[in-house]
Amino acid sequence: MVCDRCKRVVAEELQKLGYTVHQVNLGEAEVSASEGNPDLEQIREMLESNGFELLDDRKTQLIEKVKLAVIELVREAGESDLHINTSDYIAEKLDLDYNYVSSLFSASEGITIEKYLILQRIELVKELLVYDELSLKEIAYKLGYSSVAHLSNQFKKVTGLTPSHFKKIKSDKRKTLDRVQE
Repeated sequence: MVCDRCKRVVAEELQKLGYTVHQVNLGEAEVSASEGNPDLEQIREMLESNGFELLDDRKTQLIEKVKLAVIELVREAGESDLHINTSDYIAEKLDLDYNYVSSLFSASEGITIEKYLILQRIELVKELLVYDELSLKEIAYKLGYSSVAHLSNQFKKVTGLTPSHFKKIKSDKRKTLDRVQE
């Protein structure tokens, strides 16, 4: 789950299944059943029918927490003009050694956390370009790029387009946050 709408859908669907929903956060839900334990297979099917998946092992949960931390980091940097060290942020957020988390993430996802961060940043750049409220220079500064040229080069490497060309054609070029790796 990567947004408030996702959390709302999961909560509503769990309630339809008869569960009492105590809380739904990004990547996790706390529920109870009126009788016995929650039926994980029933929950898995509901989640999958809504485009989500049940994360029922620790490794998968940790990978999801890394992804959510990266998304949060990118969004916070984009909103606050703060430039935070990625490895320090993730290590502190997860209270784990960054090297361990990084190697686990790379082995599981097939890309590094840094590459995933770049992909998330480029998606935010696309969003900001579509909104057309900030100049490319302002976007570069806001997201912590050293220059417009650095942003433009990274954007072109990821998308195959220059930011100005993307801005001209902007239709159907953005991905939902859960599809950034594809």
